[in-house]
Amino acid sequence: MSSSNETENIKARRVKEASMARKVILIVILVLVILFTIGGYFLYNYIEEGLSPVDPDNDELIEVNIPLGSSVEDIASILEEKDIISNATIFDYYVTFKNETGFQAGDYQMSKSLTMDEIIETLKTGVIMVDPIFRVTIPEGTTIEEIAGIFAEETSINEQEFMDKMNDEAFIQSMMEQYPELLSDDILAEEVRYPLEGYLNALTYPFYEEDPTVEQVVTMMLDETQNQVFQYIDQIDSRNLSIHEALTMASLIENEASEQESRPMISGVFYNRINPDEGEQEMPLQTDPTVLYAKGEHQERVLYEDLEIDHPYNTYQNLGLPPGPISNYHESALEAAVNPEYHNYKYFLHGDDGDVHFAETLEEHNQNIDQYRPSND
Repeated sequence: MSSSNETENIKARRVKEASMARKVILIVILVLVILFTIGGYFLYNYIEEGLSPVDPDNDELIEVNIPLGSSVEDIASILEEKDIISNATIFDYYVTFKNETGFQAGDYQMSKSLTMDEIIETLKTGVIMVDPIFRVTIPEGTTIEEIAGIFAEETSINEQEFMDKMNDEAFIQSMMEQYPELLSDDILAEEVRYPLEGYLNALTYPFYEEDPTVEQVVTMMLDETQNQVFQYIDQIDSRNLSIHEALTMASLIENEASEQESRPMISGVFYNRINPDEGEQEMPLQTDPTVLYAKGEHQERVLYEDLEIDHPYNTYQNLGLPPGPISNYHESALEAAVNPEYHNYKYFLHGDDGDVHFAETLEEHNQNIDQYRPSND
């Protein structure tokens, strides 16, 4: 009898324990559901806040500089520091999730009202999401002196103020420190007229303030040049050129070839002259624009007497490239400078018919002169 009671007691105790266990499990599950719900709510708000504009009603512009070579993590930190985004981690994850790439270095004007997607699009295209106050166009083939004149006409910058900076050793050194991979000691060579000649990129520049400084203008232009040049750095290296030499060649091509289609051919002529085949002698480049740059004067055509000018930039009197660029250039000229057309031509002529005529020998070149420039004395 006592054995039967003991069995009943054990069963009752087990039922009670099982019931208690179910209650504990239900309580644990309920607590976990509540915790997950609360956690999910806070996580949702955390992500939602991180993805939303910092201040949708604030259109005040903030200057943001994205240095060359910045990673997504670097960019996120900069944007958070400038209060353009509220959470760098969310930005980093969002960019990774959307597989966004191709962010461009440069100076931006952004506001706290921008959405995450607008910020990403701005960084990808390099296009600012607000309208500039005004724009200044620097054409291809312009010199430092001409650029100074353009900014004097279009901005509050004085022409002499601009030129003073171009000759200011401390300013040039500061630019070299800011752009060590672009600006080498080559620009400081004694024979170079202006250290930054050819390095101020031809482009239409937007301005978001009334009175930019020379430093801001030059920095903006050097940013563009650096971004452009380093797209071709592998080709520059493969030709054993320095950046200074590549830009110098590009400036010659820019001034000699008005038609972009002829630029690779003319580039090939220049290389055939300065890098002759074995057994042949190097030839001077003999390009007229260098003579005009040496004279420092504007004139319609080069006279025979001009070719005799004793000047480092005169490629009729000196072998090889001139000491530095003679102007800025279009990207097609730089591309031709690092990717010349391969051929055997060593002469070219701009004919009266508007075409460029090439020749392998001086005799053929003279025949082209007789045929395509019959009015030339």
